[in-house]
This record gives sequence, C-alpha cells and structure tokens, in this order.
Amino acid sequence: MPPIRLSEWRKLPLNLTDLCIETTLRCGQSFRWRKIDDEWNCVLYGRLLSLKQDKTHLHYKVVSSTIIPPALTAPASVKDEINSDTDDDTEALVRHYFSLKHDLTALYDQWSRSDPNFRKKAPKFTGIRILSQDPWEALIGFICSSNNNISRISQMVHKLCKHYGPLVGHIGDEAFHDFPTPQALSGKKVEAHLRELGFGYRAKYIAETARIVSEERPEGWLESLINPENPGWYSTKMATAAELPTYRHAHEELLLLSGVGPKVADCVCLMGLGWDEAVPVDTHVWQIAQRDYKFGKTKTKTFSKVMYDSVGDHFRKIWGKQAGWAQSVLFTANLKSFSEHGSDKAEMVDVKVKFEDVENDVPTDQSTTRSRKRRQVAVMETIKVENRTSTETVRASKRRRTRS
Repeated sequence: MPPIRLSEWRKLPLNLTDLCIETTLRCGQSFRWRKIDDEWNCVLYGRLLSLKQDKTHLHYKVVSSTIIPPALTAPASVKDEINSDTDDDTEALVRHYFSLKHDLTALYDQWSRSDPNFRKKAPKFTGIRILSQDPWEALIGFICSSNNNISRISQMVHKLCKHYGPLVGHIGDEAFHDFPTPQALSGKKVEAHLRELGFGYRAKYIAETARIVSEERPEGWLESLINPENPGWYSTKMATAAELPTYRHAHEELLLLSGVGPKVADCVCLMGLGWDEAVPVDTHVWQIAQRDYKFGKTKTKTFSKVMYDSVGDHFRKIWGKQAGWAQSVLFTANLKSFSEHGSDKAEMVDVKVKFEDVENDVPTDQSTTRSRKRRQVAVMETIKVENRTSTETVRASKRRRTRS
C-alpha cells in the first residue's frame, strides 16, 4: 500500500447536514475520540488522525503513524472513489469511517416520509451517521458499555489502549495509542489487572472474549461476519463460510461470546459489522418506543427477548433497511447531553421494567452470578439489555441509577 505521509490539513466538501462530527462522535458510538481545543483526535489503523469541521468542509490531517502491514488493503469500493494520484489512503479511510457512500439527505427524507415522529425530531439533529468501526474495537467497547455511561466507558477504553495498545504518537503532552489486539487482552493476568483499573465484572468478560477470539475461533472469524455490502476497512484472511453471512447469523454468533447480550450484539452488528438493519434496544430506546410509538400497550413489568425482538422488528418495518441509522438519530435526540439542540425539555416517562436488588451492579447476563456491592439493575429474563450512553435519570424507580 502507499506510505502514510504526515500531512498538513486537507479537506472534504461536506456540509453539516451530510455529517456533523460534534454529534456523531459524541453519541455513544465510538469511545476513543478526544477533543483538544477545536480538534477531534483518534488513532485509526495505525495513524493518529485529527479532524475539525466548518459549515462547508471536513478538515483532516495525519499527525503521526506507524507501519501498517502491507498485506492489508482498503476495500476497492472505497479506493475507487479516491484519485489515484493521492499520496496515501487517508481520505479513503475518512470516507469509509464516516460511511460517506450513503446519501444521508436522501435517507432523512425517506425516514421523514414514513415516520411523522422522525420528521418532527430530525431537523434539530442532522448529520448523524453510523460509523464503520473495526469489529474488534466495537465488540470490546460495547462490552464495556454494560450498566455504564459515555464518560466512564471512554475512560475504560482509554485505559485499555494505554496499557495494552501500541503507542502511535502525541498531541502536546497527550499520548495516543491504537486499540489493543485480541492477543494482547487474552493474557493470564489481564483480568486481574483490569479489575485493578476499575473494570469490575467487565474484566472477566473482556479477557474471556479475547481468549475465545484469539484461541478458539479461526483467523478472520469476526471479519467473516461483516455485511458483504459494507466491507471492512482491511481485506484480511477470513474464515471460510459455507454461505454469505446474514444479520441474524452474525447476531447469534456474537451472543456466544462472554458478556454479549442482544443489545451489545446489535451494537456490534450495526457499528462494527455493517448490518444497518440492526436496532440496539436499551431502556432509552424502550422509552422512545413507548412514548412516541405507543409500543407495548400491555403494562408488563418485564422486558423479555420476545419484546426486545418486537421493538426492533417494529422499527425495521417503519424505517426499512437502514433502521439502525434512523434509530441512532432518535436515540441521540433523547439524550440529556444533547438537550441544548432543542428548545423542548426531555419528557420523563415511566419505563415498564422490573427492578430487583442484586450484587455489584452485575447485569442479568446468564453467565454472571457473583457480586460484592449492591445496587439496582434491570431484570430482563434471559437477556441483558445494556446501554451505551448517558447518565440521564429514568423514572422507572424512585432511586437514581445509571442507564442499564
């Protein structure tokens, strides 16, 4: 592949309705972007990338880079869009990462025609795109999201990179590392170290999932679950599949991993594997379904897997093939951290979810029973519906609690 050259600022013509990085990078999709002054910074595939945006252009530059294995190449569908005279493929990476092949204005128009609620909310939340992330990073990031909020998830992911990922460069005094590999997180001492770093029960999930992926699954297994219509950034050796993957197959395969419930699986499918129809359902989305779509007329106090699937299917029927993208817009609109985008205060609603006191904020994932500290968590029968954002208060009980 061509060399990665450290660069001055370059730019892509993009207005804020095509992409708004201030919203897209803050709405609980990726947890590694750090804002320094007016620039967003993150290591992507061995290069430290800086971004900034004005009303007409997205500006980007490579601050530092490491050697990328030459056997790995960007998808031809993305590279074809780039001038062959370019010095490197950083523009192609930016286009891929922000899924710029999709016409966002057309999608917003489509969803607005089919959904009056989307038509009402969307004008204040334009430019929200689903990121095309590395599947492994998405998997570990959303395992960290269990019973958590964006700030704390970001801290955890930063610790993973700092202690287990390769150093790529600095911006001022701040060090930036790439995301650690499965092999780096599968060591015998990883779980204990992560517990010392404050990961709690998630430490076991991360270490065990890393071990499964690196030792029990064939090389390229995770990449083999990627939607062929939305290929990953690198073309690597993939595990041989008898037939083309499907969203349902990818979802079920992810559920076999430690710490992965239906919601985490859908987050990985949507933001790491390119399955745009995946609709992650957490208590926030359940609020939206009840409040805005009159979903769940019966006053059930449990949130079963049947109900989880029904909510996703309901939204897929309304929004179509890229339902996950539309859901992300309404999800963001419902976050307290984005309340400044609208003039109306967020409405508080009662969520019909049963709560019990259990130990150590441990989720009701079927693989976990041990604990120490006591706090409230949702009991969701045989599934865990985790959350990926916000510390917004939910009036599902009279106690203050983090999203779960």
